[in-house]
Amino acid sequence: MQMDWIAVDWGTSHLRAYAMAGTQIVDQATSAAGMGTLSRDGFEPALLALIDGWLGQKTRVPVIACGMVGARTGWQEAPYRGLPCAAVSAGALMTIVTDDPRIAVQIVPGLSQAAPADVMRGEETQIAGLLADHADQFDQVILPGTHSKHVMVAGQTVTGFTTYMTGELFALLSQQSVLRLSMVAEEGADAGPQGAAFAKGVELGATGALAHLFALRAEALLHDLTPAQARARLSGLLIGDELRHIRRATRPIAVIGSGDLAARYAQGLQLLGHRSHIFDGADLVIKGLAMARRKETV
Repeated sequence: MQMDWIAVDWGTSHLRAYAMAGTQIVDQATSAAGMGTLSRDGFEPALLALIDGWLGQKTRVPVIACGMVGARTGWQEAPYRGLPCAAVSAGALMTIVTDDPRIAVQIVPGLSQAAPADVMRGEETQIAGLLADHADQFDQVILPGTHSKHVMVAGQTVTGFTTYMTGELFALLSQQSVLRLSMVAEEGADAGPQGAAFAKGVELGATGALAHLFALRAEALLHDLTPAQARARLSGLLIGDELRHIRRATRPIAVIGSGDLAARYAQGLQLLGHRSHIFDGADLVIKGLAMARRKETV
């Protein structure tokens, strides 16, 4: 298959590019040239360093990008689209002027909510990919991460969302607070599975995590709570506190993510009486970018 466009997922720490033939991936490449490492004039060189081998000399290739590349400190700020709205929309892509004539770059804008004030970038493309095939199956979507998103949807429309700083709080508490003295630095082979400790954390966190945090330090001193157990309990406490805000619904909840983090959220939801399905975020972002391109060219 011959490539006819390039999909780009450009986050704070990584740049991921996919050579596309319609909706099929022909090739892919990744670099550490995330938004957080670049000045404004560094974006085009970083992109070209990754995709130059895919480009011909005469054909101008469409490049559709999403994520933090469109942030205020990114390549160029792509204005947010206000709710309620479709996750991606025809005619809403931000065109970037490039020095290299071989690429035609456009950025998918993020979404904003006026009250309570909230914003997202990148997640909207994953949501679009989900709703392309599952618009009538879910009305709540969770996207775990440093800043976890809980998103309400109705059909193809995003109606509201809330951001929880769960991942960032976990990093701060486990690495910079007094709790760091009682837990392993990071998960790994030495930690082993700690399902019971995580489950207890979720149960306690569902009543509010704040009153249970220092107990991690106290139990380590008084009752030999192991460092691995303390880390798993802290994860459960914070995720449980986040998930207690989920409203009860008859439909399952879509969790967009991968690996251990998505699995922990699915486990936490089950412990609190919710059904869920996990969808791979990388697959959905490509599908969402393809939707944005298709709508843009209709």
